[in-house]
Amino acid sequence: MNAVDTESPEFEYDLRELPPGRVPFRRWRFELWHGALLLRTGWRISPHDAERALRTAASRRTHDMIGVKPLRPENTRALNPFKPGATVTLDCGAVRCVLTPRRLDEQTAAA
Repeated sequence: MNAVDTESPEFEYDLRELPPGRVPFRRWRFELWHGALLLRTGWRISPHDAERALRTAASRRTHDMIGVKPLRPENTRALNPFKPGATVTLDCGAVRCVLTPRRLDEQTAAA
């Protein structure tokens, strides 16, 4: 299958460990943004699971933008190491997208 010749959409993400709460385990919160629009948010019990949730949500949104249904969005892989705070390019099958960290000044302005 040939790759789709479109510009790679760019999304912003936030991935951070939540402070201890009433639950006895650590949690990581993830957010996926496209401009001012919050596309997906949630939490997972491991950073790997939170990264996978971000990749899956980005793949689904990227495919929606070109009007096709993703076959296996959970199989999206990062082309460079996924480190929180770093820009990551995702291979979503026939399309690619870019995840950039959300700026802290935007987060405090929204709060």
